[in-house]
Amino acid sequence: MSHWIRFTENNKESFGTLDGNDITVYEGSLFNDPIKSNLKLKLEDVTIKNPCKPSKMIALWNNYKSLATEKGLSKPNNPLYLNKAISCIIDQGENIIRPKTYNENIFFEGELGIVIGRSCKDIDISDAENYIFGYTCINDVTAMDLVKKDPTFDQWTRSKSYDTFGIFGPCITDDIDPMSLTITTTVDGDIKQDYKTSDMFFNVYEIVSYLSHDMTLNPGDIIACGTNSGLGPMVSGETVTVSVSSIGKVVNQLI
Repeated sequence: MSHWIRFTENNKESFGTLDGNDITVYEGSLFNDPIKSNLKLKLEDVTIKNPCKPSKMIALWNNYKSLATEKGLSKPNNPLYLNKAISCIIDQGENIIRPKTYNENIFFEGELGIVIGRSCKDIDISDAENYIFGYTCINDVTAMDLVKKDPTFDQWTRSKSYDTFGIFGPCITDDIDPMSLTITTTVDGDIKQDYKTSDMFFNVYEIVSYLSHDMTLNPGDIIACGTNSGLGPMVSGETVTVSVSSIGKVVNQLI
């Protein structure tokens, strides 16, 4: 298992693996046979950035059994998803900023994220694992009261694409079992979400296979697997932490 991070050190952007506070620097491309160098750095001497730069960020809806039961929903025929604008993504630890034109509820949604490692199109479920580089933590921030604001059109993409609403990181972890992880979300230290990825309707391999039949998935693309019970509103000044076992955590404050 490796924890891949991207960082800057003396204004130079690099990537490598993190073990405790020790960073092993790699060269080349993260998604194309990276080469291990002899350079070692300390975590406190670098600035952590998002671990990759996706060309798209896809978010699933209604993919957890417990939340579906709460909402009176059933398993969909296929994975249901929407897009988050790439411009909504912020770097590690940056603040979530309330849009000037929106003064209603902003929700946190703690989730597991899939990171694609190889370009793929029309792949089988049995082959999907070969195209996944690893997994990351996600807070799929949502302007929830906006979704149903227009009675003729659900505004999911808009509600999830405001600047600063795209949060992932702090690393990409490989060689883990994605269907046996625990996701915990806290708000100012109070636990709001605590659930298992085993509660998914569609597992990570089914998700990747299905999406690949709709579109080409590229290295670095991120798929948020959907959230479960406990999602809820944030108040300005509160700090939200999304933790995924074996991966790490992302921490951001709403201002």
